[in-house]
Amino acid sequence: MTTVRTAIVIGGGIAGPVTALALRRAGITATVHEAYPESASGAGGIGGTLALAPNGVAALRTVGADEAVTAIATPIERTVMAVGRRRIDLPTLAGVPPLRVVHRAELHRVLHDRAVAEGVPFAYGRRLVAAEQTDSGVTARFEDGSTATADILVGADGIRSTVRGLIDPAAPGPRFTGLLGFEAVARHEVDAEPGTMTFAFGRHGYYLYWPEPGGGTRWGANLPHQRPLSLVEARAVSAARWLDTLRTTYGDDDPGRELMVTSSADELQVVGSLQIMPPVPHWHRGRMVLLGDAAHAPSNSSGQGASLAIESAVQLARCLRDLPDVASAFTAFERLRRARVEKVAARAARINHAKAPGPVARTLMPLLMPLLVRTAMDPEKTVAGEQRYVIDWDAPVTTEPALR
Repeated sequence: MTTVRTAIVIGGGIAGPVTALALRRAGITATVHEAYPESASGAGGIGGTLALAPNGVAALRTVGADEAVTAIATPIERTVMAVGRRRIDLPTLAGVPPLRVVHRAELHRVLHDRAVAEGVPFAYGRRLVAAEQTDSGVTARFEDGSTATADILVGADGIRSTVRGLIDPAAPGPRFTGLLGFEAVARHEVDAEPGTMTFAFGRHGYYLYWPEPGGGTRWGANLPHQRPLSLVEARAVSAARWLDTLRTTYGDDDPGRELMVTSSADELQVVGSLQIMPPVPHWHRGRMVLLGDAAHAPSNSSGQGASLAIESAVQLARCLRDLPDVASAFTAFERLRRARVEKVAARAARINHAKAPGPVARTLMPLLMPLLVRTAMDPEKTVAGEQRYVIDWDAPVTTEPALR
């Protein structure tokens, strides 16, 4: 039985509220501290859409948020790969619910509202700058001069985590994938049934699209770029200029050309550089621990970033609930999570290499498509272990791995 009774959660995005909800179910009171003002949280739809895999929705069920989230999400029942004019249906994984796509700002709102309804306090404008640990607790110090003290501190503060640097000043930072992200809804209607997502390999870049409920086609583009751009740098370039670049890049593609031409610069979402986290050597130190993108951020190619963060929140709460001290709980948490998240990240990294194929690869892609679908994209071999994963909340966590 744990001695932990209180927690400071740094980060009010996706992982933070879920962590607080899961900790409450484990008998631990958690307060979420967010760096931005309340009015800026999820403002302007920043971040575009994201995918929630079946395993992520299953983990949300543990904290009672699955129905509210699926109500605002679009189910994807069918996926298609396209190279030029050739299209092949990708095999589906039997016996699992569909992928769900949801706008990041809406997901933030739903998770925040769920947490508030269950009594989770949020403190805004609290940018973490330091933390001091003792044998009995940890004190967080914020940029505005305020402090907070609790038994543990959880870093759910994203890919540019401050907590990660406090745990290990030598920890690696995020790495650029070589791609910039953009998203919009085009007025063009594609010839695809609702619930169909198409992964398209264009002549000069990768993009995906699906019919938007209510009309139009939502698309996302991964534009190859030689150097990373901060979000500030990317948005310093006018949306109209970016859209001109996208129209040039995808102008030879069908329906890429129509999607770009019928999209408005006013509605273009500049997501910026797509980043991944290399393996982080130290997930915890003393009374501080990382989860979500702060510890494990696979590329968006995985379709698992948000889902893995939600899983980790639930698993951390289980470990703190069942194990007698902070050290054993954090050690068990890392044992339960590291191999799984790094396997997903490795799969996503392999996919990234195909998103901007060279001239030879583009020429051979139509010939290789059937083989690629049968082997590398066999869902039973690639994603079954990811998507069928369900956390048993009631099962006790032990300090030793279960026998296989």
